[in-house]
Amino acid sequence: MSPLPSLITAVPSLAALTLDTVRTFLHLLGVAGWVGGQILMLGLLGVLRSLGTDAPRMAAVRFGQVAWPCFALAVTTGIWGLAEVGLSNQSDGYLATMLVKLFLVGISGAAAAVHTVTRSPALRGVSGGIGFLTALGALLAGAGLVT
Repeated sequence: MSPLPSLITAVPSLAALTLDTVRTFLHLLGVAGWVGGQILMLGLLGVLRSLGTDAPRMAAVRFGQVAWPCFALAVTTGIWGLAEVGLSNQSDGYLATMLVKLFLVGISGAAAAVHTVTRSPALRGVSGGIGFLTALGALLAGAGLVT
């Protein structure tokens, strides 16, 4: 007999998936698209600029078509998660961290919206930086809620 477990016993049963697991997966998928996409766009910015003056704008438009649905998914599943957690049973530390996370999510979305609609390069830079940093902060706060 092989010392390695068979694939059948190593892969969890689909029956073991709970609605909480699906909600968490969808929440993390939304967050990955929102935050990870911003990291990717930041990394590609130099290359995009070298391709021409219109390339960054075109990439940003396409990115927005993916990022905003990811943001909506993260917010929707986050609200769903809040309803499931039962905030009245949580510690003061948990509630404070959740409040910080919600504040950072709101600022991230608002800053990204400003970044999307402004024509000012300076305001685009500032709002993009604020949106990205607050998205990272919200991700960190979320990690603090589950540890």
